[in-house]
Amino acid sequence: MLKDKLDKILLKVQKPARYIGGEVGSIIKDKSAVDIRYAFCFPDTYDIGMSHLGMKILYGLKNAVPNYWCERVFMPLPDMEELMRKEDIPLYGLESLEPIRDFEFIGFTLQYELCYTNILSMLDLAGVPIFAKDRKDLFPIVMAGGPCVCNAEPVADFFDLFVLGEGEEVNLELMALAEKYKKRGGTKADFLRAAAQIEGIYVPSLYDVAYNPDGTVKAVTPLDNAPAKVKKRIIDDFDKAYYPDTFVVPFTEIVHDRSVEEVLRGCIRGCRFCQAGFIYRPFREKSKQTIIDQIKKLTESTGYDEVSLSSLSTSDYSDIEGLLCELTEYTDKKGVNLSLPSLRIDKFSDEVVQRIKSVRASGLTFAPEAGSQRLRDVINKNITEDSIMKSCRIAFEAGYSSVKLYFMLGLPTETMEDIEAIKLLADKITELYYSIENRSKKGISISVSLSTFIPKPFTPFEFEPLASKQEVDERQIHLLNLTGAKGRKRIDVSWSRYETTLLEAVLARGDRRLSAVIYEAWKNGCKLDSWGEYFKPEVWAKAFDTCGLDMTFYACRKREYDEVMPWQHMDMLFSRDFLISENKKAHEGKTTPNCREQCSGCGLSKTLGRPCFDKNGLPTAAGEGSI
Repeated sequence: MLKDKLDKILLKVQKPARYIGGEVGSIIKDKSAVDIRYAFCFPDTYDIGMSHLGMKILYGLKNAVPNYWCERVFMPLPDMEELMRKEDIPLYGLESLEPIRDFEFIGFTLQYELCYTNILSMLDLAGVPIFAKDRKDLFPIVMAGGPCVCNAEPVADFFDLFVLGEGEEVNLELMALAEKYKKRGGTKADFLRAAAQIEGIYVPSLYDVAYNPDGTVKAVTPLDNAPAKVKKRIIDDFDKAYYPDTFVVPFTEIVHDRSVEEVLRGCIRGCRFCQAGFIYRPFREKSKQTIIDQIKKLTESTGYDEVSLSSLSTSDYSDIEGLLCELTEYTDKKGVNLSLPSLRIDKFSDEVVQRIKSVRASGLTFAPEAGSQRLRDVINKNITEDSIMKSCRIAFEAGYSSVKLYFMLGLPTETMEDIEAIKLLADKITELYYSIENRSKKGISISVSLSTFIPKPFTPFEFEPLASKQEVDERQIHLLNLTGAKGRKRIDVSWSRYETTLLEAVLARGDRRLSAVIYEAWKNGCKLDSWGEYFKPEVWAKAFDTCGLDMTFYACRKREYDEVMPWQHMDMLFSRDFLISENKKAHEGKTTPNCREQCSGCGLSKTLGRPCFDKNGLPTAAGEGSI
């Protein structure tokens, strides 16, 4: 038995609790009463995957159906994978400890492009053919969802289908279709043709891609009655959406070891670099009572003493101060810490800081993204230096002495003056700290974190090139020289590795020819690419050479407005003309108000058939108003 084999190896690996299952909250079912089994695969380690909210939601949702059984599967670290291969232990579900190759569905969540080689490792370890064309039987169906599906082309050859958008409804529809085919019979090809008619389902084998002589995409042509554009699924009434009453509580420490409450989806801001802010539209939020009720259930069922309010921008909740007031009445009484990880600088107030002070005593994190006001206007960040200084003053007067600031290098139109503005802003924050009489007695600590801007699909900057390594290096060195980072303790500067940035940009913007490159890189030892100690840029470079493709073609080339993008057959419910308009406004240095203040005309309200917000600035729901 597989369990007996596991018993022999678990004491030989780090953190064996990652691989045994049996945690509080995990769901075990009678296999004889189950019709559809679903392996929910997170293509990274247990510690990271168990922190992912989407897995928690869909795990509970699927298991709420009596004859469906969803199990969790994670990427084993090399010590465990080596022993599994040596002892002939296939990849298994944590709930049953049975091989996932026998399940009806093997589903991955695509959260990050540098996890793509992990998918191949997991399929291979499961004993499942890596390429979709080699899987002839109806089951297992290998599928994926998550934000990277907005451009799934680089991994198209490995998957039978993808879910575009939010998965709560479409996953159950897909499983019901599979149950029907399992009972009546049918081929995988028949199933995929039927699945393609479900809104939000993308079957890559039903689309033909043609290329121009210069390597750009000429056309994407649907086959066998597949839709010309795959329309993203959304949960319209978010307040009534499924949310689990409990989470699986791990035996071992994970990255975010706490309960999580999703308070809203979408974002009103329209930052031109931010893919999540566009692909998760429209903005929707839960009622205060729903949030409070769900937090109470999670706290009682899991025993966690910390709860995090999750969203892209929690402070944009329509009544954030009222919500925090009511929530802290409960959390203070129960001794539960309340964490708000997604705060906007311009929404940081005395009321908010008092509510989070007990949790955030170690420091605060803000993301100005650019040092100068000119460049903040280009990216539509819509925050001023005054708002940054006001928020820092509130924090310092509340006793904070540590601030982490996130900036991006290589933004469109960026100059060295914009880089110098980062240092000037840090200096102003330092001066502000020491000017406050009732500040902490500690010296100020300012951390400046630099990431390289990556142009992502479905943003106004999808047309822009990634900055070259030389350009990024020049900017980093210039800032380091300005800050005197080698000897000065007050400002600590860190930055991302360009080689990983380049690969992420390539995989984010690529077409399905990249499937061959990913396979070649994996075959030669690439996996866990997001982990610095395992990343092998030289192997990736060789894989591109072997396949006759150029990384700079995908990442560092400016794209014209009329170019056919590899992802253009995905419908994210807003218009391409809007992205072009926003790109032009960026180069003119013009800003766009947030969606609550004024409709920017992205086309989403036309798709929904109603305004996104009512006259009071509250998000509308299905059936409210019309246009």
